[in-house]
Amino acid sequence: MLTAGIVGLPNVGKSTLFNALVANAKATAANFPFCTIEPNVGVVAVPDERLKILAKIVNSQAVVPTTMEFVDIAGLVKGASQGEGLGNQFLSHIREVDAIVHVVRCFENDDIIHVAGSVDPLRDIDIINLELALSDLSQVERRIDRARKQARTNKEIQIEVNGLEKIAVLLNQGKPARQAILTEEELEAVKGLGLVTQKPVIYATNVSEDDLATGNEQVEKVREVAKLDNAEVVVISAQVEAELVDLSEEERADFLASLGVEEGGLKSLIRATYELLGLRTYLTTGPKETRAWTIKAGMSAPQAAGVIHSDFERGFIRAETVAYKDLVATGSMSAAKEKGLVRSEGKEYIVQEGDVLLFRFNV
Repeated sequence: MLTAGIVGLPNVGKSTLFNALVANAKATAANFPFCTIEPNVGVVAVPDERLKILAKIVNSQAVVPTTMEFVDIAGLVKGASQGEGLGNQFLSHIREVDAIVHVVRCFENDDIIHVAGSVDPLRDIDIINLELALSDLSQVERRIDRARKQARTNKEIQIEVNGLEKIAVLLNQGKPARQAILTEEELEAVKGLGLVTQKPVIYATNVSEDDLATGNEQVEKVREVAKLDNAEVVVISAQVEAELVDLSEEERADFLASLGVEEGGLKSLIRATYELLGLRTYLTTGPKETRAWTIKAGMSAPQAAGVIHSDFERGFIRAETVAYKDLVATGSMSAAKEKGLVRSEGKEYIVQEGDVLLFRFNV
């Protein structure tokens, strides 16, 4: 399952956003620092309109979307890596996530306290990034001392030492570990540490309702920072997301349209996460269920089959595939076959976004 850790300063809208995204989660959201004490974890269905359409075509009994997990941790403050506020104890909860969602406040509101006394997204980003870097540095320094001793008698450990030394240089400068230029072997060797600053980042710029469609000057400042770090930027309004929770699908669409946007924050965040991580979705459909599956871009048909079950990959024979748009356009699998749109692909086939697949295997 795809997982994302939500970080940010206190009172930037993290828990409000989390509540809205997860909908049924009961994360506390209040107007005072350190409201979130234990990490909140919520699993959400990845919105995919294609599933209902496919299910209708084949009369599926069930629709099963792929899912994504969000982990919301306590707001960090300057000095968190040395134990300020609630300290960095909560960072352990996001060391296993796939990506970081960094919520940045880009709205003015005198009624909502800012822990630093004013709204300054660039300052806030620097505070969080520095604390994350210092937290990682502490972990790297502990590991590198042991690894250097082990490397005297184990050449493979030396690869890890080389990677850690490159990362330590950057962390000492307050820069993220993901900026280190590592070999594939070094990347694999340091992977087990789960360094937070090695994970890709999405900046979720939290704006007022009025700025949701166009953003604002503060959002543009965040975009400039993101460019330097190959990060994604999503414009969201935690307050708007909170208002969407109790609306029907039709009411949500109307409300968003009135604000000048086509999609809510959940779709925007998931789309950005998929793009950042290089992920794709393929579909399976039949009388029992229509289902979405998440894979990495470039996966072969056997590897994609293995996402369903290892036996599918091990005993892969071939994959019958048709593009989603072709299946919908023809109206049925049989019609698609008659038009020659259903193909039989072998082990070398690279699965594409929106492929509708049926795997043939033998174990």
